[in-house]
Parts: sequence; C-alpha cells; structure tokens
Amino acid sequence: LFPFNTVVTEGNTMRKNVLMMIGFSLLVLALTVPFLPELFWLLLLLIPVAVLALHDSSQKGHSLLRNFPVVGRSRWVMEGIRPFIRQYFIESDTDGAPINRMFRSVVYQRSKGELDTVPYGTRVDTYRVGYEWIGHSVMAINSRGLEVDLRVTVGSSQCAQPYSMSLLNVSAMSFGALSANAILALSQGAAAGGFAHNTGEGSISDYHLQGGGDLIWQIGTAYFGCRDSVGNFDEQEFQRKSTFDEVKMIEIKISQGAKPGHGGILPADKNTPEIAKIRSIEPRVQVDSPASHSEFSNPKELLSFVAKLRMLSGGKPVGVKLSIGRRSEFVALCKAMVETKIVVDFITVDGGEGGTGAAPLEYANSVGMPLREAIAFVYDCLVGFDLKPEIKIIASGKVISGFHLVKNIALGADLCFSARAMMLALGCVQALQCNLNTCPTGIATQDKGLAEGLVVSSKAKRVSRYHYETLKSVAELLASAGLKHSSELNRTHVFRRISQKSVAQFDLVFPYYKSGCLLQEPYPKAFLREMKEASAESFVPQTCYANFEHGLQRIPLDHID
Repeated sequence: LFPFNTVVTEGNTMRKNVLMMIGFSLLVLALTVPFLPELFWLLLLLIPVAVLALHDSSQKGHSLLRNFPVVGRSRWVMEGIRPFIRQYFIESDTDGAPINRMFRSVVYQRSKGELDTVPYGTRVDTYRVGYEWIGHSVMAINSRGLEVDLRVTVGSSQCAQPYSMSLLNVSAMSFGALSANAILALSQGAAAGGFAHNTGEGSISDYHLQGGGDLIWQIGTAYFGCRDSVGNFDEQEFQRKSTFDEVKMIEIKISQGAKPGHGGILPADKNTPEIAKIRSIEPRVQVDSPASHSEFSNPKELLSFVAKLRMLSGGKPVGVKLSIGRRSEFVALCKAMVETKIVVDFITVDGGEGGTGAAPLEYANSVGMPLREAIAFVYDCLVGFDLKPEIKIIASGKVISGFHLVKNIALGADLCFSARAMMLALGCVQALQCNLNTCPTGIATQDKGLAEGLVVSSKAKRVSRYHYETLKSVAELLASAGLKHSSELNRTHVFRRISQKSVAQFDLVFPYYKSGCLLQEPYPKAFLREMKEASAESFVPQTCYANFEHGLQRIPLDHID
C-alpha cells in the first residue's frame, strides 16, 4: 500500500509527508468504501493524484516538483494567471507594458465610438525628465473647419504612379502572423477609411484582396510570393502581382525594429498548404528567412533593385524599410543615391521599440535605434545630401495617439504606420500570446476555432473609426498650434523636459542641418565619423574610425591597437 519508499529521502520532510498523507488517505478510503460505497468516487479522484505525486517525486527535470509533489504545481498556475492579475487589478493607467492601459483604453474608446475624454486632469507626471508636449498658439484655429483626412503624396520624380497616402496606415503584419479574419477586417477597415494596409513579408493573400483596401506589398529577404523553387527573386511573378490595382506601393524590407538583423522562421506546423501557396513555398516544412537579401549586397545594387521593381510594377512607388543600426550604413545608401541618381520613393523607419509576434528578448530590448532618434537622423541625412524633396519618411513604432503622430512628424516624418494600435482596434486585449498560437481574441492565431470569434464586419468598422478619430485628434492638435496641415509641423513646435530645471524644444535636442551640407567638406561634426566610414560601394565600412585622445583616428576593423 505504500510503494513510495524508493523515492522518499531522509532529507526531504515535505516530500515524505505529502506521499505519506496521500498513501494514508488511499488506505483509509480503500478500507472504508465497503462500508460507505458513496466514497468510491472520492477514491477514484484520489488515485490520479497519487499517480501524479509519484511521478513528480521521481522525475528529475524540476527540483520544485521533486521536493513538493503536486502542491509545487501551484507555481505554474500562479505564473499563468500573473499577467492577467497584474493587468486587470494591479497596474495603473500609465505603467503597463508594452502598451499601457491609458493608450489601450483610448484605442478601444475611439474604435467603438465611445467617449474618449478624461476627467480630473492629466495622470502623467509633467515634471519627469522626458515629458513632451506641443506648444499651442494664441491664434489657434477653429478645428471644425479643418480637413480630417490628412494626406501626403508619395512618389519621387522617378515614379510614374505616385500615391496619395493617409497620414496613418496599417503597419506590416502578415497573414500567418494574423488570422484570415483579422486580415480581412484590417483590409475592409482600410477600404472604408481610405488608408493603406501593409501586407507584411508574408505576401499578398486572398484576404488582403477580398477586403478591398489599398495595399503596400512588402518584399522580405525570403521573397515570399515572388520567389522561384530555390528561393531566388522571380521577376515575372513579381510583375504579375505588383500590377494588381490594389497594390499602390512596394516596400523592400531590409530590417525591422523588433528584431533587426535576425531572419524570420516559419515553423513546419504553421506552414499550412494555404500559407505555403501564398508564399510560393513547399507546405509542411520549416522555412528560414535569410538575415539579408540575396538580390543585392551593397548600396548601389540595392538601388538597381529598386529601379527594377519600379519598372516591373509600372512605375509605382518603391521604398525600403529598415531599423537604423550602424549610422554609416545609412549614410552609404545616401551616398549611393547621389552617385547613381537613383532614389527610393520612401523610407520606412522602424524604431527599436517596434513590435512583432515573436522576437528573442535581446533583440526586442537591446538592438536597433529608438524611433525618435532614428527619424531625426534619417531626416538630417536626407537633407544633408539634398535628397529629402524626393523621398518621404514613414515612421513606425508604438504609434497610437494623435500626439504620437505629431511628435514623429515634427521630427521629420511625413507619415506613420501603426500595428499594435490597429490590433487593439480589432479587439486585442494584450494577452501576450502572439507567439503561442493561442490568441484569445482570434487575431494573432491560425487556430480557426479562435479566429471565428472575430466578426469581420464589426471589427472592420472599429478599425476605420479608430483611424478617423485619431486623425481628428491630430487635426485638433494642429489647430491648437495654429497650423492647418501636418506639413507645417517642425521641431520648434514640440518641447521636452531634459532635466528638473531645463526644457528644450526639439530643434535644440535634434538641431537642424543645412540642405546639402553633406555634399562637400567641411562636414558637420556630428556626421564626421559616418562620412569618413561610408562608401557607396559597401554597406559595411571597410575602415572604422574611433575616438582617441586626439580625436577621430582610422583603425582596421580586424585590429584595434
């Protein structure tokens, strides 16, 4: 009756007590059941507990379970419910992560058409370092007369089909990362609201096309949807799809903010026949996206690829998406545009705070330049090389409220992408299960049972309404500053607290540079290292310049004295 002695040790009283208690209970029930038959069901319930206790005490994978059989499993129960307890009962409106409750709430309210005002004043600390605000004007404009559908035309002089783009658009999220119903709702919402929907690198699915929204086709390193049998770029397939009426622009994804420099992985169990057909790959096999493109290896080759895609698509805008890493690599791209006279039509700048369904912790936390600094740097580079009149900048990374758009545009962006806010508009509750295929709202999952819970027609209306209300808030902020359009914003309009005693406008934190200042020496001091390192012939600098006691000095990359 007590087969537990083989796993009980003299040094573990808790394990011994648990096993003895279960064994004693079994013995008592076994002797009592003949006289009290109604206890038979209790005996049946206790037997699995005894088996579990025996398993826990004998297994060697978890010390906690070995020392505390059965009761030790409460740890995993607590771990499982911890995020929900914290989100719904503990965290304040301003300290939740990655998106705090204050911003989640405003997305829900605007998407549902509910009251989105707040009572009793601000809940943020206006005296903390980093607090930012827009300066209003005594000559504020009546916002009721302003255009809410703010738009910017994307397309350089080398583009035959420029696109009039909304100020706020759906950021890159692939079918596969999101469910079919989520893609349909986003596309229908984009169509109703007159804004664009980025396909993500998973290519154009039937759900993107059925929704009817304008599409930005993203081409990643694996060339999904336009690749041959071995993964090389397929010109004919690209030309066929890029000329779809729904496709308005093409975006070459070089890197993304959540995991720059890290190729994606499509596990075999997620590579369904439907997804495989869309991505032009074999089903039921794991597909690893390369960390870099095979069609180009240096800035000039990238620009040749841009020119090819623009020609194949019939002259549609072609741009690149990247997270800024080593600054000299972007300067190298600018140098190549000046030398080749080939320009991109737009640059999507993804901040290091950008989101994704799944990323290694180190990449999510510690790789990639944050969005604000990245936008300012990209803008300053384009101005310095006198390229900005041809190229639009799109900001991507935690864009949720109207003020987020205002800050990005003041720094130099022309337009914005948003992913997580659009997911919240779909009904995302930030359950943080995007990488587990168990999204409870049916958004970030391929489980058809869960996805069916997302009603496309109602969620599409929520996406469209959130977009409208957010742009309405942008128009109101502009009117308060005495401005009529986002193109009038500049760095003097936004302020930041930089210490307990000091406040600076953005133009002091991120000073402007003269147009063309990087076309000839002397270069601005802030760009001296990058200008020395960068070459139009290579992304990676062949020589590294580092700060020594007497200033910048050249050192070989493979040796530092």
